[in-house]
Amino acid sequence: MTEPLTPLERRVYHYLIDFLAENTYQPSIREIAKKFRIKSTKTVSDLLGSLSQKGFIERDQSRSRGVRIVGHSGQASTQPVPLFARVVAAEPPLAPDNRSGYITMDRRFLPSDDVFYLRNTGEAMLGRGILDEDYVLVSPSTRAKDGDIVAARLADGAVIRTLMHRGATIVLESANETNRPIEVGPRDDFAVLGVVCGVFRPFGEHAAPAPLLPITGENPIVS
Repeated sequence: MTEPLTPLERRVYHYLIDFLAENTYQPSIREIAKKFRIKSTKTVSDLLGSLSQKGFIERDQSRSRGVRIVGHSGQASTQPVPLFARVVAAEPPLAPDNRSGYITMDRRFLPSDDVFYLRNTGEAMLGRGILDEDYVLVSPSTRAKDGDIVAARLADGAVIRTLMHRGATIVLESANETNRPIEVGPRDDFAVLGVVCGVFRPFGEHAAPAPLLPITGENPIVS
């Protein structure tokens, strides 16, 4: 998962997006320094280096304005949110190689910078309004608590379920009586990927087809 931005990194990142939308080119290091009253151009360069390391931008060191915003479509006050096609039993579970694209969102609807999308399959969460092929927005920075809908990794697969604790056992409850709850013990290969904070559902026959995702209506581990 993407490492969260610091408050200053977030401001610079959003400035890059908005500047590009207004001017069709990126600001120079000196323009960024002037905007944020940063005295040292090295500090700006370090900020851009951190944004690059965290996967938000790509840099071309041979050019003074050599910054490319990863996944960005060019509109102001927006942010590209990655859509992942696979979840793996490794660190990180959401690797850049498993990213299938980006969905550009209005920043007002994003609770954190590290949000990402998964595509749901199955009807296990039908009772909570999450349908087959919905795009599910997940916030890994939000601390999951009982009753939250979460995206959880089970080995090399993922499920969307309601999180509950019963003693030492974690229970991932469905919202469809045809799907049994999933009980996760201390020895199971399990991790909460984040809390579901939004659902996007395209309508019409021209909606983009669903990528193949290991997010299923059935439990891939426990029968």
